[in-house]
Amino acid sequence: MSELTVLYELIPRLLPFECLQARFMQQALLGLVLLAPMAAAMGVQVVNFRMAFFADAISHSAFAGIAVGLIAGLNPGWTMPVFGLFVGLGIIGVQRKSSLSSDTVIGVFFSGLVAFGLAVVSRDRHLARNLQQFLYGDILTIGPTEIRWLALLFVAIMIFQWVGYNRMLYIGVSPVLAGAHRVRVAGYQYLYAALLALVVTFSVRAVGVLLVTAMLIVPAATARNLTRTAGAMFWWALLVGATSAVAGLIISAQEWAGTATGATIILIACGWFMVSLVVGRVCR
Repeated sequence: MSELTVLYELIPRLLPFECLQARFMQQALLGLVLLAPMAAAMGVQVVNFRMAFFADAISHSAFAGIAVGLIAGLNPGWTMPVFGLFVGLGIIGVQRKSSLSSDTVIGVFFSGLVAFGLAVVSRDRHLARNLQQFLYGDILTIGPTEIRWLALLFVAIMIFQWVGYNRMLYIGVSPVLAGAHRVRVAGYQYLYAALLALVVTFSVRAVGVLLVTAMLIVPAATARNLTRTAGAMFWWALLVGATSAVAGLIISAQEWAGTATGATIILIACGWFMVSLVVGRVCR
């Protein structure tokens, strides 16, 4: 707890806004500073590999995992990532062993997950109220335990990106060619799917099921407009994701705004994207 206390005391000094004096706002900011760069980094591969539909399917698996947890009397904070993890690995497994296109496989999983979640919720009408915070997100309720888990996931993802970023680009160009050059295609695909599933389920807490895909795609798409190199795209995506998260949290807390934090974060990121379109056109 002491290491978090030091960070909490540092936040008002670096960002002297009145809204950041409250402890729950400091926890929300710290959580977003960890989560947004992770989502942006994983979003680079989502955009390059055209996996937006995959991320959408994972986000809706989180919805089904929440419903199962509430029905079974378990903590949705645990059932959601576990369910999403199995779904992500399952999609990759079926893709690799089936002759169907990836969009078809993801579409089948997506449909089944949504139907399963609705079927579970329909058994108990009172669950709809408990599901609202997951549909729209509420980063202001994050606690120290979740921040520690986010920190561990942040380290794991940055190590993965450092070791496998170029290999993942190679796999995106041609899995067969990558395999011929001794890249462990299956291992990287399964590991990426697992990490992406965890990022998506944590992002549900911040922006909700409806906006998770945007948190992955918009920073990466903005970065692609601003640069043409793979390395620069990674760093631009991190910058856009982090600044959108911090600005969105601060703006949503202002009395003149009073908007939902998750929606405000995505709106800031979309503003970044519109600017990048203009900048990209001028530079070209």
